[in-house]
Amino acid sequence: MTHIDITPTPPRPRRPRPKVVTLSEAAAERVREIMGKAEKPYAGLRVGVKNGGCAGQEYVLEYADAAAPLDEVIEDKGVTILIDPKAVLFLIGTEIDYEVSKLSAKFVFRNPNETDACGCGESVTITPVKLD
Repeated sequence: MTHIDITPTPPRPRRPRPKVVTLSEAAAERVREIMGKAEKPYAGLRVGVKNGGCAGQEYVLEYADAAAPLDEVIEDKGVTILIDPKAVLFLIGTEIDYEVSKLSAKFVFRNPNETDACGCGESVTITPVKLD
């Protein structure tokens, strides 16, 4: 009779996953300022992607009352970011910055997955990351 060892092997430690989205210091400061002035407390900033615009997709930033069960929750520079699971593959590696010029102030997405943008800068084409 052969003896089979069924002692469970301890799980390998998982390497830390990179954050799907990060904020520049300027963006984090602006989000904290906006959230501090909001009419009520929010769970965080929801970041996503929706179909629209002349290039096909648009970034979405909005207040989030609560995290949805499958949201990716990221803490960065004192800001809670909630990402819809359908947007994760479009946003991996994105940095959100906040730029101020003489004529405008806006959040800017630096997304390595963008393949095109419209002339007005309001919409983009994003290719989702391929998981191997």
